[in-house]
Amino acid sequence: MSRIGKQTIIIPKGTEVKLSGVNLSVKGPKGTLTRDFPGNIAININGEEITFTPGKTGDRTLNALWGTYASHVKNMVVGVNEGYTKKLILEGVGFKSEVSGNSLNLALGFSHPVKVNIPEGLTVTAEKNNITVIGIDKELVGQFTASVRAMKKPEPYKGKGFRYSDEVIRRKQGKKAA
Repeated sequence: MSRIGKQTIIIPKGTEVKLSGVNLSVKGPKGTLTRDFPGNIAININGEEITFTPGKTGDRTLNALWGTYASHVKNMVVGVNEGYTKKLILEGVGFKSEVSGNSLNLALGFSHPVKVNIPEGLTVTAEKNNITVIGIDKELVGQFTASVRAMKKPEPYKGKGFRYSDEVIRRKQGKKAA
């Protein structure tokens, strides 16, 4: 039994949820998200509530999908109403970031500048060394932020590199003078 799958999702006012076959679309004030949900899990929309029921009980993969589908639908409903934000902080002497057009330009201490294309549906701002990624799709926001962070992960001695705004870097002690 899935604890997350058993919970009902409340649809806020101003949000439309439509199910056609395996395709679920959620439309809200910030935009529209669509996703396919194949499988033996029934998605029931009753007025202002969304519930999930598995086809047969006892199947482990079906129970796993039950909670996964519930999480995806909940993230879609929250995304079209509130949106998601992730913040990165770039630390290091000479490290720079700026947004120009549809790309994020980074100077990360390499011999060449790094350009990252910004996917559609995301808004990226770079002020000094703070990068903010805003979007309605939680998966897209998280994946883009993680791929940018992977270009220069924070190192434990001086803390140089990208880190999330709420991330704490465990620092190591350097060499001691004799």
